[in-house]
Amino acid sequence: MARKHLVEIVIFLTYAVFAMSWVAGSMMTRTIMDDYGIETLANATWVNNAITISKIVGNLLASWVLARLGLKKAFALSALLITGGIVGAFASSYPIYVFSRFVMGFGGAFVIVYFAPIVVYYFDAAERPLINGINAAAFNTGNLLALLFAGSLLQLVGGQWQDMLFVISAASGALLVVWCFVGENFALDRHATGGEAHEYTFREGLRDPVNWVLPGAYSGVLLIYISVFALFPLMPGFAADPAHLSAILIAAGMVGTVAGIIVTRRVARRVPAIRYSGLAMTAFAALMITTADPMIAYTAAFLAGFFMFLPMTPLIMLAQELPGMTPGRIAVVFAMFWSISYTIETALMFGAGVLADITGTNSTAAVFAVVSSSSLFLFSFALPETGRGATLAGSSA
Repeated sequence: MARKHLVEIVIFLTYAVFAMSWVAGSMMTRTIMDDYGIETLANATWVNNAITISKIVGNLLASWVLARLGLKKAFALSALLITGGIVGAFASSYPIYVFSRFVMGFGGAFVIVYFAPIVVYYFDAAERPLINGINAAAFNTGNLLALLFAGSLLQLVGGQWQDMLFVISAASGALLVVWCFVGENFALDRHATGGEAHEYTFREGLRDPVNWVLPGAYSGVLLIYISVFALFPLMPGFAADPAHLSAILIAAGMVGTVAGIIVTRRVARRVPAIRYSGLAMTAFAALMITTADPMIAYTAAFLAGFFMFLPMTPLIMLAQELPGMTPGRIAVVFAMFWSISYTIETALMFGAGVLADITGTNSTAAVFAVVSSSSLFLFSFALPETGRGATLAGSSA
């Protein structure tokens, strides 16, 4: 097996295990609250808030850390931070437990940024659709593992959530050890063709319009994805059980990821797949929350999840195909992409809560989340086309 494939396996599993730890911990929220004597949901939300905040800040720092440590040490630090979630298994107080999740979130924020430069360096244009699609499914894979096996793992370790988190964190530690053998450094400012390029700084990234359009497009998708797990269960009145909707969404996302890989390999242009998937996703999400028929709701949830993940591979490929792309530049692009996306999503989620409080009905928050998901369709009109045969003006548009 080639080194690049070993590297890909390690980075994929590292992020999947991170996701499993995040979701498994979220599933145990009520038990954790009881153990620490936490009585209000506001205090309980600090766990997820800590991870979200750490991802916003960590995403921005990821490219800086990469430039100074090199890939091998930077990714090792990421895996070490994720493994740091093991502290939560021994936390004597709720603040220490929250801090452990914050540290873990920092590691996850670094990893998701490092996906892109690793793909740009190790894999050629023909290979990237498949690898990008696989990486896009990493979080869903960990989410699915948590939903399927967290209960069994909890029973296996004697019913203690601390022991369950310890085992998952230990798996991250094992991947860190493997990385120490397969990881390596490489030149960040080298074109895929081998030519040298100037260092793409964060200041340049801030001036590059595409770095604002990309997260603007994705932020609404992120909101509706998180809302299905965090917001919809608080809203009675759906035709279908929100827990079932989330499971269907995950399964559909895996299918949509495969479809996205196929579309990216067979269709020359990127923007049409992004634009019309975004339109379909919003339409089916709207049907999912408005229909009174459970079967229609489940079908709409599947189709919404399918079109939610189908455009991810074209979107990532679009960024990687920008003129003059290097591993160093793509790290900055995705550092901004994830940080800005999560910042906008957090603001929109807060807005959904405020809207629900003002109107006195939680359903308005669901409608707000669905309307916000149209960002992918709307912002697609500002995205540059980078597919085969496209003509791009300049080197940073």
